[in-house]
Amino acid sequence: MEAGWISSAPRTVEEIFRDYSGRRTAIVRALTEDVDAFYAQCRPERENLCLYGHPSQTWEVNLPAEEVPPELPEPVLGINFARDGMNRKDWLSLVAVHSDSWLLSVSFYLGARLNRNDRKRLFSMINDLPTIFEVITDGGQLNEKSGMDNGIDEGYGEDDDDEHSETLCGTCGGSYGANEFWIGCDICERWFHGKCVKITPAKAENIKQYKCPSCSSKKGR
Repeated sequence: MEAGWISSAPRTVEEIFRDYSGRRTAIVRALTEDVDAFYAQCRPERENLCLYGHPSQTWEVNLPAEEVPPELPEPVLGINFARDGMNRKDWLSLVAVHSDSWLLSVSFYLGARLNRNDRKRLFSMINDLPTIFEVITDGGQLNEKSGMDNGIDEGYGEDDDDEHSETLCGTCGGSYGANEFWIGCDICERWFHGKCVKITPAKAENIKQYKCPSCSSKKGR
């Protein structure tokens, strides 16, 4: 397989999260607002069907991709076969669980070239949103409406600020800001403004293990 196999795919954490959010919003809509239309399309007499959520926030029920291996990980197939053999709510919950798994697999496939810190940041952003299963089973739809149509959920910034409110830059001592690029040292586990250690998001993508200036100088002694 050539090195450029994901060259056209989203590359930054923000791009991958935007892709995840769009697909997630689409599937939530299929299982809530558009549930009657979704249910009707999943006729058991049809072949193996999958529920796809697209980055454009649209969904579709369709046959799986014919290409092997597929361009992206595929959602679970055959969701239509169990439709009439289960309680409707239980069936929708089952579809939701499989959809959550699919969304994660797509995101980490697209993030195959992210470094350790960016993978952590991506998962943290994803984890700040309720899962589709939680929306379906716990009435989390109430929390969805404020951010459903946004590419990046509004709740992320607020939760992230709370989680990192006490985080200080290891260089300048400044407080964490959700709109600023930060990078964490894999040795001392302190966090730094990218600008303070002269690391840009683009440069960070090519760093497998980041060592802050202090840890780098200690090794050289």
